[in-house]
Amino acid sequence: MLRFAPSPTGDMHIGNLRVAILNFIVAKQRNERFIIRIEDTDRERNIEGKDKEILAILDRFGITYDDVVYQSKNLSFHQNFAYKLLDEGKAFACFCTAEELEQERQKAKEEKRPYRYSGKCENITLQEASQRGEPFVVRIKKPDERLCFEDKIKGDLCFDPFEVDSFVILRADGRATYNFACAIDDMLYDITLVIRGEDHLSNTPKQIHVRKLLGYDKEIAYAHLPIILNEAGKKMSKREKASSVKWLLDEGFLPQAIANYLILLGNKTPKEVFTLDEAIEWFDLADISKSPAKFDIEKLRFINRAHLKALPKEELAKLLNVDEKYADLAKLYLEEASTLKELKEKIDRVLQCDRDFGEFEEEAFILKNIILDIDIPEDFDAFKKILMERSGLKGKKFFKPLRLLLTGAPSGPEMQDIYNAMKNSIKEVVSCSS
Repeated sequence: MLRFAPSPTGDMHIGNLRVAILNFIVAKQRNERFIIRIEDTDRERNIEGKDKEILAILDRFGITYDDVVYQSKNLSFHQNFAYKLLDEGKAFACFCTAEELEQERQKAKEEKRPYRYSGKCENITLQEASQRGEPFVVRIKKPDERLCFEDKIKGDLCFDPFEVDSFVILRADGRATYNFACAIDDMLYDITLVIRGEDHLSNTPKQIHVRKLLGYDKEIAYAHLPIILNEAGKKMSKREKASSVKWLLDEGFLPQAIANYLILLGNKTPKEVFTLDEAIEWFDLADISKSPAKFDIEKLRFINRAHLKALPKEELAKLLNVDEKYADLAKLYLEEASTLKELKEKIDRVLQCDRDFGEFEEEAFILKNIILDIDIPEDFDAFKKILMERSGLKGKKFFKPLRLLLTGAPSGPEMQDIYNAMKNSIKEVVSCSS
């Protein structure tokens, strides 16, 4: 089984979506179950409704799943396993106060060394802890040897006991910490492969350590995806607009194009533009680069334009909320627009009745009356000839007002192409222009 485990603490980041997409693809390839595990144990940071928003986004991207589970529902399992480790002497009760720990951290900082727990409470027995009658956290005992595993992207990795440390697994209020809850839940749901971002790399040995101490002997494979960099070459922050999936969708990027781009990012693919179903046929984790990938909004625009061009007319018209007869015109504007938002602005300008003709108001009025009075021919040259003969206009005084009359804009695609795309609706457009 594979899982995508988001926290309902903010907008979905493109890095998280990338993780969800790749887990979905590999689950399909391996014919394994795929679940969404909402990691909601951090009550202070949870935002009401974000879990539903995450699921709605996954639905928009066509990412199907077998079940949705909430980590908080497994609290009793987390506590029972923590006390099992306590009982077996593999974990210990820690009574160190926040002030004491902060002093240790400051000392480590002054001595320019990484902070690690001092081991002060490591020899307190469970019986002694119970007799004290004071609240305590539960810490796991650090490993005695290096922890090694093979990462499907990064290769063989090893971590010293110092890097794992005696970390807290159960808070004083009885809630599990992230690493402990994650390790237990991966056991409970029989997870076989964890695909996640490399920001979780330091968590992996801790989670392996938990399972080893609990005697869990099933192997869980790992693949840690390199981080996504911004255009400046730094880690893409959640504060950057383009990092938000919601922002990209609101800007008019299609879900299928965003998915295409995220699969393409730092990956060797047989082609640049493809669907999710196509990616399932050939995707291989081994093709993903070990190096960070730079997010390029212009490349995403290129991919998005290709997907917009490939949309059936009725679907494009529905997305733009216009009659299907304007779909050909919309496709024409894809030479200069690359998102739904930009495309809708172009089409809305064509369809709006209010026109600014500037110095060509008189010429536009003449042409409008002629257009409404004639039978619209199939050929643009014939249309142009009729208008010129009846209006006596030519050159700039003919083409400028005609373009403004038909499109509402002073520039754009070739007039012949515009005519071919909208000749069946020209009278409708022109009749309301003023």
